[in-house]
Amino acid sequence: MNDPHAPAISADWVTVPTGDGPMRVYAARPGAATDRAVVVLQEAFGVNDHIQDIARRFAARGFLALAPDLFHRNGVGTLGYEQHAEAMPLIGAIGPDAIVTDVRAVLDHLAAAEGIDADRTAITGFCFGGRAAFTAATAIPGLAATVVFYGPGIAAGPHAVLDRAKTIDAPLLLHVGAEDPTIPAEQVRAIDTALTGAGVEFEQHVYAGAGHAFACDARPHMYRDEQAGTAWHRTWAFLDHHLPPAA
Repeated sequence: MNDPHAPAISADWVTVPTGDGPMRVYAARPGAATDRAVVVLQEAFGVNDHIQDIARRFAARGFLALAPDLFHRNGVGTLGYEQHAEAMPLIGAIGPDAIVTDVRAVLDHLAAAEGIDADRTAITGFCFGGRAAFTAATAIPGLAATVVFYGPGIAAGPHAVLDRAKTIDAPLLLHVGAEDPTIPAEQVRAIDTALTGAGVEFEQHVYAGAGHAFACDARPHMYRDEQAGTAWHRTWAFLDHHLPPAA
């Protein structure tokens, strides 16, 4: 439970250099000093109000949370949830190399500006960001943990990276809606098989009665309160186990 007497969290935007130009990053800071961080990777709609709220939730739990604008190359910023058709080609253009470039830039910033190394940092992502988080985990060694919320395109599609599962060395937690058409059951099984065969420490939970974006309370028609609550409870427990606060 959060301490009601703890100092209030704060949030601002910082700019981080990448190999492809400057990138804005939304930074949510806990009220007290911390030595653990989480990189929050956006949905297909940018670092919008919902992703900023997610970052603040992590800050309220004692993490320095950084949400990079993965649309920085095209300058789009954010899209409305009704602009799904416009979002699809934008995220389709962001392949594994661009994702890894951006996440590494955030990790470099954390180390240089905040004194927090990769082994004290988790990566999490939602929807497109879930695929991005998995991708980062296959390419960046030494992370503390990775959490994927309903990430399509991991096992199939133009940017699938499941064949790289053997390079993942951080514990992995995945949340999938049983009724999510973007991650059908055969892909869930393929992920299980690949991660098991690669010897990755992982949990993959499939939530009955939930579809895509079931933890996005900004989209009431998709949100499922019970399943989202369970997924967040598991996420907090997973991160506190693999990335506990400093003694």
